[in-house]
Amino acid sequence: MAGRRDEVLNAAIAVLAAGGLRRLTYQAVDGAAGVPAGTTSNHFRNRDVLVDGVVAHLEELDRRDWESFAGRAAPHGIDELAAALARMVEHLVGPARDRTSARYALLLEGIARPSVREPLVRGRESLVGWGAEWLAASGSPDPEGHCRVLFDLLEGMMFHQVTLPDRAFRPERAIRTALRAFFPGV
Repeated sequence: MAGRRDEVLNAAIAVLAAGGLRRLTYQAVDGAAGVPAGTTSNHFRNRDVLVDGVVAHLEELDRRDWESFAGRAAPHGIDELAAALARMVEHLVGPARDRTSARYALLLEGIARPSVREPLVRGRESLVGWGAEWLAASGSPDPEGHCRVLFDLLEGMMFHQVTLPDRAFRPERAIRTALRAFFPGV
């Protein structure tokens, strides 16, 4: 069961998804979480700490979802990896769309504000390291480089699907194509 801190972080994600960083206030998060006034400020002493908490929470949720879609062991082969990644992407633009929208609101704000950008960079680097392990286990000759390219592809797909939804969106084929380029001998 989620604790109060997680409730606040989930509410902060919903606030970011609906209104961007400008709407991310203690009052808005407390209201969205349905908690007493002051609860968010009790957990996060200032807005930068709240943003850090949201970024870390997004990363944790992404890891948990990835493990549920792919399992704890690396998927075997390109087709299995592509299918798991496609399920993850479809989840992030479907049921977990708020998380993706919140992340994009933070990314856009991070263009001008290093205090917002820095936790996003740390979060991405953590995920790249983690994803590179999966690609290395699959036989990638350049796991970190391939992971960065793959994440860029996935981010682009998700950005377009969140901002300009396509009812026929099926990412698996494009993901499989990219993975085959990484593993030409497979």
